[in-house]
Amino acid sequence: MAKGIELKGVSKVFRHPERGDVHAVKQLDLTVQPGELVTLLGPSGCGKTTALRMIAGFENPTTGRILIGGQDVTDTMPNRRNIGFVFQNYALFPHMSVFDNVSYGLSVKGIPKVERRERVAHVLDLVGLQGMERRFPNQLSGGEQQRVALARVIVTEPSVLLLDEPLSNLDAKRRVQMRSEIRRLQRSLNMTSVYVTHDQEEALSISDRVVVMNLGEMEQEGTPQEIYAHPESQFVAGFIGKVNALPAEVVRVDRDEVTASFGATSFTVCGPSMSIAVGQRVSLLIRPESVDLSSEPDGPAPKGRIVQVTYLGEKAEYDIECDGTQLKAVSFDPARHGMFAQGQEVYLRMQGGSMILTDQ
Repeated sequence: MAKGIELKGVSKVFRHPERGDVHAVKQLDLTVQPGELVTLLGPSGCGKTTALRMIAGFENPTTGRILIGGQDVTDTMPNRRNIGFVFQNYALFPHMSVFDNVSYGLSVKGIPKVERRERVAHVLDLVGLQGMERRFPNQLSGGEQQRVALARVIVTEPSVLLLDEPLSNLDAKRRVQMRSEIRRLQRSLNMTSVYVTHDQEEALSISDRVVVMNLGEMEQEGTPQEIYAHPESQFVAGFIGKVNALPAEVVRVDRDEVTASFGATSFTVCGPSMSIAVGQRVSLLIRPESVDLSSEPDGPAPKGRIVQVTYLGEKAEYDIECDGTQLKAVSFDPARHGMFAQGQEVYLRMQGGSMILTDQ
């Protein structure tokens, strides 16, 4: 049965001989529901891997408590937590066959030989490696080695699955294939999972919820749709995909709406949770795919000049100079809709409903 995870006020301070105390994780509160896949997402050094290692028991928290299935495991050894950990480098035994690698954990637990064979055969079928039992790691592709690493963890039937950047050693095509495979297995096994990555596309595609971390703290948590469409800070907006930040000035504040001017154009957006005053300098955030380009004006619209065009087959990306600000726009299916040229003057159609207002 899947078990939930709770982190209550968890922090981790490392003692550095030259820099003193380094706060890798700061007072992290997080709940992962049974059967849920939560991704810890952020840049290098943000604390996501340290948080994962504390859940696993590889690091002891400086403060706070960790619960798995409602039981406090803060001081419990890793091998007594019933967790499965998939490492970035796979950590396969090179001198063992696929079968022996996968069955190793069962052997350590003293599972009878007949049962081991049945369970290994079942899990190899789950991950699509049936018939490869006698091969060795050096005879496998990177994707196949990753499947062996997953099978070795799943076969022990852990309560919790922890994955630390498991796809970082694969090429782009294999990463897409394997993330779908991991998601399929996680759902079919109803396994509570925490997944660490710095790849925002990976996080959006695989997660029930995403926790964006920065400098040891949680910046925002929510569903992939919430994180992408409604970022609560400029850091989250910039880390989750591409975003334009328009420098603007507040000209009107209503109960639920704020009007801000960018150059000669004003936009009305939903009021943020922070307090806003007329005359305040703010940023209006808008995704490149929400910026429409036109060669003719259609009402009040900022005017810009295309400084670079990048053709990517299914889409064209434009870098635009507009009122002293560099902006990006994306146009999909350019073969059908046509393309603008470098140096061409264009009008940018942007709707206030597609914008988010943050501090500058």
